[in-house]
Amino acid sequence: MEITLSMYLIICPLVFLAGFVDSIAGGGGLIALPAYLLAGLPVHYALGTNKTAMSFGTFTASVKYIKAGQVDLRVGALSALFSFLGSVGGSSLSLLIPDRVLKLVMLGVLPSVAIFLLLRKDFGSSAVPERSLTPRRIVASSAAAGLVIGCYDGLIGPGTGTFLILAFSALLGFDLLKSSGCAKLANLASNVASMLVFSLNGKVLPALALPAAVFAVLGNYLGARLAIRGGSRYVRYTIFLVVGLLFVKMAADLF
Repeated sequence: MEITLSMYLIICPLVFLAGFVDSIAGGGGLIALPAYLLAGLPVHYALGTNKTAMSFGTFTASVKYIKAGQVDLRVGALSALFSFLGSVGGSSLSLLIPDRVLKLVMLGVLPSVAIFLLLRKDFGSSAVPERSLTPRRIVASSAAAGLVIGCYDGLIGPGTGTFLILAFSALLGFDLLKSSGCAKLANLASNVASMLVFSLNGKVLPALALPAAVFAVLGNYLGARLAIRGGSRYVRYTIFLVVGLLFVKMAADLF
């Protein structure tokens, strides 16, 4: 498909913002995916191109969290493995769903996830109960969170990072920063898996993905740096605004 200047002007700034938000508290896909759809990309191309760009950004954030000592490598590695497998399945299923049907699904899912995040007033708190981390609990929790949320990420995606953070916090008692660090590894694996599936099926636009990747890297770097220094308090209303714009556009296109 033809790539226009307006696509870059819409996508690149919003992908930067998405990377910034995602590296702090997840939910970047609620900004990035709408950016591609607002620019006029078909759903499968939007998913594939977005996953390619965000893979680079998530890698950057992962490195920052690891260097800061905010990743439990056992949990991160296990959840990444199962997240990769889940994402392969989810992405493959996504390719079987017609573009219009997938848009209808997103029309319901995106606002629902955004509202869920907005209503979680306690999200971002570091006050979580301690958990007894037995080897069995670590394996079971990491595998379950990675597989289920990885599958969701491959199928649709937005909110994946936040769901992973919530899962690690609830199941393992990690604070926000450690949950975010482990979530980055799992999300990186699901992004790479999805990127590979969509690339092999010709659903990635490199001319858009590579410039967007640069902005994703910058956003993730700055966001991870801010999160490691001062935590997360900033992202709710930006997500709500962008998803609201997408909802209006998609509804107009469909109806």
